[in-house]
Amino acid sequence: MSLLQSLDDLYFDNRFVAQLPADKQTENVCRQVVGACYSHVLPTPARDPKTIIVSSDVAELLNLSEEVCASDDFTQVFAGNRLVEGMQPYAMCYGGHQFGQWGGQLGDGRAINLGEVVNAQQAHWTLQLKGAGKTPYSRQSDGLAVLRSSVREFLCSEAMFHLGVPTTRALSLVLTGEKVWRDMFYDGNGAYESGAVVCRVAPSFTRFGHFEIFAARGDITRLKQLVDFTIRTDFSELGEPSADVYLKWFSQVCLRTAQMVVHWQRVGFVHGVMNTDNMSILGLTIDYGPYGWLEDFNLIWTPNTTDSELKRYCFGHQPKMAFWNLAQLANAIYPLIGDASLLQATLNESYTQHFQQGWQTMMLEKLGLPHSLNQTDDLLLSDLIHLLQLTQTDMTLFYRQLAKVDFSVALEMLDLTVLDDAYYTPELLDHTYKKARTAWLEKYYRRLRDLNVSETERVLRMNAVNPLYVPRNYLLQCAIEEADKGNFDEIHQLFNVFRAPYQENSQWAKYSQKRPDWAKEKAGCSMLSCSS
Repeated sequence: MSLLQSLDDLYFDNRFVAQLPADKQTENVCRQVVGACYSHVLPTPARDPKTIIVSSDVAELLNLSEEVCASDDFTQVFAGNRLVEGMQPYAMCYGGHQFGQWGGQLGDGRAINLGEVVNAQQAHWTLQLKGAGKTPYSRQSDGLAVLRSSVREFLCSEAMFHLGVPTTRALSLVLTGEKVWRDMFYDGNGAYESGAVVCRVAPSFTRFGHFEIFAARGDITRLKQLVDFTIRTDFSELGEPSADVYLKWFSQVCLRTAQMVVHWQRVGFVHGVMNTDNMSILGLTIDYGPYGWLEDFNLIWTPNTTDSELKRYCFGHQPKMAFWNLAQLANAIYPLIGDASLLQATLNESYTQHFQQGWQTMMLEKLGLPHSLNQTDDLLLSDLIHLLQLTQTDMTLFYRQLAKVDFSVALEMLDLTVLDDAYYTPELLDHTYKKARTAWLEKYYRRLRDLNVSETERVLRMNAVNPLYVPRNYLLQCAIEEADKGNFDEIHQLFNVFRAPYQENSQWAKYSQKRPDWAKEKAGCSMLSCSS
């Protein structure tokens, strides 16, 4: 396959713009946009852009050569300073439920789609700049993004892909040369921060909220137009749109969402802002804002300061919040189906049942066990969840260290000292905890024997699904602080580490350490806000 030697050689097939209604008003001012799926808008030029990093994996998806990615033209295009022939930039109109309340029109307030690239494999990839300036949907915002949030978005997008989690991707991270005022915790202590732009890449950036806005406005004509377009472009295998196909489509969205959330629970990812406008119709993780990684295994932990009191989107609530969001999508498309019982049945079967089955299978895989669900396994898993909460246990390290315990010896001979690395205060493990751990290990030991699982097989299975390197917030914060000083080495290093999250590398030992004490309450390492 020959790689493109110029960005002007990219081929664009902008279906969203070509087939859906546009905003008739062309002035880029904040307003209610009615009767349209998008508004034409140009990125705000950056004063002195500089490319910090490019994902070679995503560049390859777009058939871009290393020379192109290293060029000044690449920097100018993905800072928003130049349009390649075929680009038709636009911001999308959508609504959404935010923290359980209808938020009305939201839309792409700081994201601008450049166009849909068709690569050599005939796959469509939408290029989207995040932080490229105001749009009609920016409300009181400036439409820009800062280096802090952009580093987090770039690194986590690519890390999630290599973890095997459905996600949008990131092509590039570019400094704009501008300073942007941000009040990180909305407490009156704002400061100027370095501006940046991330180029996000996905087959589609359509969200649940795209359909909700038309349903809320009673615009059934455009609701149907958008649903039909979505089915024809992203779910064409379902057939031509009809009432039956609408239901099949909703079933697919439920199934993909269930699979995505199972993966979140597998790796310990907490999204932080599971509003319906942040839910991808393709079941992709989208909008990396105040996310976090479960370190101390606490089911009610959330990284989002806005959610710190109600904990609506905490780790343990993510599965039911996805269900709630899907119910809002069902309400939105009800006018096209007209039978609430069919939608409810589809939601229960395609989401609830698939999530429950997927979660149980995933949890068994994390323990290196085959998929032989029975009451014994149900008890084994529920007891494990209870055990992990009894003391401060690092989720990521617990599973990796459990794989190092040699279960080929007699039960009473198990060496459990390797598990100490997974505890934040191993010296404080009390009698109650040790008794519970012993009881659980005995169940696990007997299950391995019952299923005749060899040690080699168990370890291989466990290390294939339990990552060692994840984007812990303190690691990202260290990289951000170095970047603020003009040193981007740590961003590149983390990018390389996160491309091989399951493979232990002695040279990367510091990236697999549990959260240090200094990071427990430090801004950016524990709690974050939606401020970008």
